[in-house]
Amino acid sequence: MAKMRPGVITLNGFLGDDRRNLFDIIQDDELSLERLGKTTKEIADRMNYFSKASWESFGEEIMVDEHYLVSTDVVRGKLPCPFGHPGIYRKAITTLTNTKNIISIRWTSLNIHLIEAHGFFEGKGSTFRLDPHTLCEAIF
Repeated sequence: MAKMRPGVITLNGFLGDDRRNLFDIIQDDELSLERLGKTTKEIADRMNYFSKASWESFGEEIMVDEHYLVSTDVVRGKLPCPFGHPGIYRKAITTLTNTKNIISIRWTSLNIHLIEAHGFFEGKGSTFRLDPHTLCEAIF
């Protein structure tokens, strides 16, 4: 958890104002996924799909699959996984708006890895916290 605190890897950290321990954060989100009938792999694959579809849009929105407005902004730099997993992830932020239900959401390249490899959607109040229910409503 020390690597997830503000100022260690990112300015604001990964935990937000969530007072739960890391295990409880992950377990609560896992229970949400069970209720939704989705896996972390399905979610990460879908997020990757949209990020890759908009990668060359240079920050401009593009329409994907008739009702998803998507853009990806890439900035300089890379981030390591706070779990110590090998690899570093480009600083890229994908923004998606589902035009059917008007839900907008954004994620980073690192978010995709954290969800797929660690089942971690970040702590409540975190800058890039992805609520599993809202995320699923947006991308499926």
